[in-house]
Amino acid sequence: MKTIEHSYGTNLDWVEPLAKQMDGKVKNNFIVVPEDKYPGIRYVLDCGDGIVAYYVDVHNEIPHRLIQKNKTNDFVCLYYNLTEGKAKYSYNNVVQDLGRWQYNLIVMDSSLDTDYLVEPNSKTFVLCIFIKKKVIEEFAKKNNINFRDIDKITDSSKNTIIRFDRMSNESFHILADLRKLKVGGPVFDLNLNGTVQLLLSNYLKKMATHRIILQTVNEYDVANIVASQMFLISNIESHFPSIQLMARNANMSESKFKNLFKKITGITPNAFFMDNKLLLAKELLEENKLTISQVSDRFNFTNNSYFASKFKEHFGVSPKAFLNQL
Repeated sequence: MKTIEHSYGTNLDWVEPLAKQMDGKVKNNFIVVPEDKYPGIRYVLDCGDGIVAYYVDVHNEIPHRLIQKNKTNDFVCLYYNLTEGKAKYSYNNVVQDLGRWQYNLIVMDSSLDTDYLVEPNSKTFVLCIFIKKKVIEEFAKKNNINFRDIDKITDSSKNTIIRFDRMSNESFHILADLRKLKVGGPVFDLNLNGTVQLLLSNYLKKMATHRIILQTVNEYDVANIVASQMFLISNIESHFPSIQLMARNANMSESKFKNLFKKITGITPNAFFMDNKLLLAKELLEENKLTISQVSDRFNFTNNSYFASKFKEHFGVSPKAFLNQL
């Protein structure tokens, strides 16, 4: 497996070293690399005002591992990841799937190292946005986004900005429209810059409506929260395990565990567990191999009525109506 150790930033001094790591070179905003190893497009644009965009649309012929170790902690990375295939985020031997159907929006403080694994025959489409922390406050004010404690949120001594999330439908369509354009040149640059501004605005508006948990985070904490998500997924057919048990497994107090889980995933452990339980239940109904009652029993819902009410609350239709639609 090819391992590439690199950094990002809100200037362009990282571009040429990354190109060399991939046996390539920089030419007119493009990172040009051997097509037999890394076929596809890599394009970098300085959007001004402390914002840089990195557009990646490639087919991975060989497995590779990208280890990101940034040189400064004064910016935030937003990764809009619509990869088709197997791409994974790894921390201390804990692995989290990423891509179009998994977490597809990762917001990562530049103070945290990342380990990104891509398997062969994966089609990677990622738009990376790097924005200086001090610019976030200016951007919010410019776009009339009211952020509570914005000065504390962007203060590295008081808070680490991190989130595993799902992008909105609007963001998905914005990216889909950008992907239709020919990459390179003034028209594409204008559209890429506009896309970056829209995505940042949409995300910050979403974040401004939620209570932001102010807390510093290290790689060890992130690894333990990711491991707790995997624990919940592996026990998805059972009842919700206790917070006390999961906090103990994560070597945290219960209050710290609950706060960090919500900070990193955007939802509570209970909500994460129920969301994934319902998604798997929906998949089983789609396969048309089990009845509604059998699915309800398999996932240990109290009774069929409770399963139906949670299903309708989540998907907007009852299980029976969903099967009729199929």
